[in-house]
Amino acid sequence: MISWIIIIIAAVVVDQVTKLFAVHLLGEGGSVDVIPGVFRFTYVENEGAAFGMLSDNRWVFMVISTVAIVAMLIYLWKFRPDSVLACAALSMIIGGGIGNMIDRVAYGYVIDFLDFCAFPEVWPWVFNVADSFVCVGGALLMLWLIISIVKDSKEEKKNKMQKAETSDEKDKENGADAGQ
Repeated sequence: MISWIIIIIAAVVVDQVTKLFAVHLLGEGGSVDVIPGVFRFTYVENEGAAFGMLSDNRWVFMVISTVAIVAMLIYLWKFRPDSVLACAALSMIIGGGIGNMIDRVAYGYVIDFLDFCAFPEVWPWVFNVADSFVCVGGALLMLWLIISIVKDSKEEKKNKMQKAETSDEKDKENGADAGQ
């Protein structure tokens, strides 16, 4: 359990520290090329949810986010999956969610600054470290679900085959008994 708490705290700390650097180094509206034409740091105040969605419904989103974070914390604490991958994924999502929630409560917006500008038609959004934790955690959670489904499917198939073999053996025994 301690390792999951460490992941959550690390996600929040890394997110908040990088946002402080963005505020102090870039300032409002500032932008610095890191890899010209590909990646830059661009200061953006995002009043909405992910990628600026729901900007007019900030409180609704904050309530939904809070409920989701609390639900994941309860799940992780009480019903912790046996999978390290699932627990790490949930911890990353929780940490990223808390990091962005701190901004929403403190400023009324989320500070974004990571800007992949190589393909603006494909990816026009600026994001932050917390968003990265949420997205990577979500991808890991989907991977865990796929692995779990495949594993369960294989196990179910194996059990059906074993049951069929046992049934065949009983039929053979019953047939041998009837012939005597």
